[in-house]
Amino acid sequence: MKKFLSSRRKFLVPGFIVLAVFLFLLIFTQKDRFLTEDARFEKFTQQIFTEEVKSNTLNLHYTLAYPEKYGIKDYSIKLGCMDPDKLKEGYDSVEKYKGKLEKFTYKELSKDNRLTYDILNLDFATQLSIKDNYMLQEPLSPNLGIQSQLPVLLAEYTFRTADDIKDYFTLLSSMTSYFDEILEFEKKKAEDGLFMSDTSVDRIIEQCNAFTEDISTNYLSTMFKDKMNKFVARKAMTKKQADSYIKMHEKIMEKRVFPAYQSLAKGLADLKGNGTNSGGLSNLPGGTAYYRYLIRSGTGDYRTIKEIEERLYTQLLTDYKKMQSLIVADPKLLTDASSLPETCSSTPAQMLDYLNKAISNDFPDSGKPSYKVKYVHESMEDFSSPAFYLTPPADTLSPNVIYINKGSQVTEAELFTTLAHEGFPGHLYQTLYFSKTEPDDIRHILSFGGYVEGWATYVESLSYEYGAEYLKLDNSLMELLWLNRSVSLCLYSLLDIGIHDHGWDLGTVTKTLNSFGIASQDTCGEIYQYIVENPSNYLKYYLGYLNFIDLKKEAQEAAGKSFQLKEFHQYILELGPAQFPVLEKYLLMEYK
Repeated sequence: MKKFLSSRRKFLVPGFIVLAVFLFLLIFTQKDRFLTEDARFEKFTQQIFTEEVKSNTLNLHYTLAYPEKYGIKDYSIKLGCMDPDKLKEGYDSVEKYKGKLEKFTYKELSKDNRLTYDILNLDFATQLSIKDNYMLQEPLSPNLGIQSQLPVLLAEYTFRTADDIKDYFTLLSSMTSYFDEILEFEKKKAEDGLFMSDTSVDRIIEQCNAFTEDISTNYLSTMFKDKMNKFVARKAMTKKQADSYIKMHEKIMEKRVFPAYQSLAKGLADLKGNGTNSGGLSNLPGGTAYYRYLIRSGTGDYRTIKEIEERLYTQLLTDYKKMQSLIVADPKLLTDASSLPETCSSTPAQMLDYLNKAISNDFPDSGKPSYKVKYVHESMEDFSSPAFYLTPPADTLSPNVIYINKGSQVTEAELFTTLAHEGFPGHLYQTLYFSKTEPDDIRHILSFGGYVEGWATYVESLSYEYGAEYLKLDNSLMELLWLNRSVSLCLYSLLDIGIHDHGWDLGTVTKTLNSFGIASQDTCGEIYQYIVENPSNYLKYYLGYLNFIDLKKEAQEAAGKSFQLKEFHQYILELGPAQFPVLEKYLLMEYK
């Protein structure tokens, strides 16, 4: 018997090994089948997040302070890609993502994951809607183009480790090849009859020439020196090390960065005359469809152009009538509005502290976030907005810095409302509040300008009431100031649609502006040119704002007497950046 048992064991042991190996391979190769649908979905979104954030070093650096904690250790140092073939391949990736997304069982996902699913599904479909018209995108423009934005992002590049400085140098060194790629893209646009007008070319060349005037006074150089000197002051670096880095930086600026801008300027000058369209997108083949894509992707509004126009005209008429009523009731308001003081009786930091406390009745508590107010470097004043907030990495949520541009001439009231837009309860507040809900990582890299800028414009409109008390100004005066801003933004939004969807030329735009009291031909020309070069940009702010106004009205109707403004704001903030149809769907669930 023992011999038999021994014999059987001799044959059974290998059998168990084979079975174990088979089971291991089965489990290993099909391990996702043992995960819940939520776990599989979250793994999928994490893969997209990792792939996308690694594709651009600037995005990676501004999204994650410590990418190694996310398993991201090996990545190429690059600014981006404008190769038409690679751009086309990008749409293939989106199609694959969409195909994988649609394999998930929607009803088995949690509410949070359903929200992410809906956002991704609509975003993928929107991106794919213009895969045949991708050459209509414009990487260069005087105000918002790569050549304009890139130096600011590089100047604000945070050095946390020595590797960050090395990555920064690599990015600077790659600027020549990156700009060469952009220039090849522009040449292809010229061949396809899609190149920009000579007016736009001249404006970009002028900007490139201004940037390369003097290495020693260039703001990239001055900002880098400041950072190195601060390291030395903190004893985080020796003076010898700092001097070595500064010398290396000057060499890269001389050999790589300046030549990149000079080559771009020359290449664009050589292409002058190829741009036959001095107007909007509607004059280009496929331009109208591309413009509607820009509204959907950038603003998050999926209504028809006609519906959007009707909403804008309704608001324009409403606000214009309110302005007239205020002026009739108190004609002195016009004089008061044009003579507001430019000197400030309090500092930006004091205004922000006040706003953070004043909003507590209308907005949920965000704790006591740490933030700093800094001033834009003198060398950057001509290139910067009156104020701006630089979004911190998602894994640290710091530093939170609001930059003030001393070179901008604004009234005290304008500074106050601008700080509300950028700080509390605007960008800084919204970013921190949403991040503290610990959303799926992929939510941090999805861009929905209509939500982000619409929210900031919406809360800016509310800040005029806070400002009346703080600045000791009449409530009617502050209301008039907001209505004037609202009418201006609405008018520019309508011009945006007129130029890019209906084909309005400078003459039509000038007549429209003249009817609103804007008589200067130079001013009309500047407004027209800005909108031509930045299609749908005004709509991100104003149409986004109107969507929040309309969502509030829907919530009020659904909640009736139980509606609470603070609760409404909390729902919006917790849902976070998304397209407005998705936001509306999940917001109204809260009122059922």
